[in-house]
Amino acid sequence: MMNLYPLMRPLLFRIEAERAHRFSMGLLELTYRLGLSRLLFGKRTHRPVTVMGIEFPNAVGLAAGLDKNGDHIDALAACGFGFVEIGTVTPRPQPGNPKPRLFRLAEDEAIINRMGFNNEGVDYLVNNVKRSRRNCVIGINIGKNKDTPLENAVDDYVSAFDRVYEHADYIAVNISSPNTPGLRELQHGEELNRLLHSLKQRQSALSNIHGYKPLAVKIAPDLSDNDIKDLAVTLIANEIDAVIATNTTNQRPQLRCTRLANEQGGLSGRPVQNVSDHVLQVLVEVLDGKMPVIAVGGIMAPEDAARKLQMGASLVQVYTGFIYAGPHLINTLSAKLPS
Repeated sequence: MMNLYPLMRPLLFRIEAERAHRFSMGLLELTYRLGLSRLLFGKRTHRPVTVMGIEFPNAVGLAAGLDKNGDHIDALAACGFGFVEIGTVTPRPQPGNPKPRLFRLAEDEAIINRMGFNNEGVDYLVNNVKRSRRNCVIGINIGKNKDTPLENAVDDYVSAFDRVYEHADYIAVNISSPNTPGLRELQHGEELNRLLHSLKQRQSALSNIHGYKPLAVKIAPDLSDNDIKDLAVTLIANEIDAVIATNTTNQRPQLRCTRLANEQGGLSGRPVQNVSDHVLQVLVEVLDGKMPVIAVGGIMAPEDAARKLQMGASLVQVYTGFIYAGPHLINTLSAKLPS
């Protein structure tokens, strides 16, 4: 196994962040198509774990946001991931927020993004999933279109849910991105209950045709303890299959890169560790084993992933750690996680 990423990263980090992302994903795809993934990244660690009734090859997954359209599922799976979550996808294509909208805070090992659910729409993503080899568990993360009024958000989520259901191993509901105005209001009260009730009804109907596909909900790290407790009660009442904790944060905890610290958007990476861990701790305590938690937020090294599992998470996901450490990180994480 060869780790060339430390040599490449300084060059990639000289390129504007969004351009570097497209270039990196293209290079990863080329590596896969040339049959070089195993040589460069090693064989995927096989340490199966069953969560939500699904057997995952290992407990390390890719968080949503890196492959919004499912363009690189097989190439990412070849990096060693046990599961790949694609999206967030919306019913209709949308361009997202104006550029620049992605910023690397290298001194902090962090990223700020305000992408705004830029994607090619659900039909494009589904076609990519159909073409994939499906050699890992595939989660599909769904959201609402920006121009859909909040009072009609349920219609968007149900539309996307119906379209992806047959093709996903599980579906994740994104109600926690800070980059779609008003979206986080769906994490509370009757709005949340109405959304989850509608999705569970569709899940019940579609499971008769395509089998049961678990439903997970992704939450923000900026919730109060009382909000987390109320949300957990609603998730349990609606028999949701898992919760993903957490999305990016609006907080700016002690950032060294002051030049970019005030950029609007969600912060991810090492600085989000503490807030994400706190939400995980409260959530695990309140859920009391009634629902598995998929932990994401600030996983940059094996000890970070191990800590999340020790705190009660069943699976972990990485995003920013993948950007900073490269594909070599994935097998390093999965090989060192406690059995």
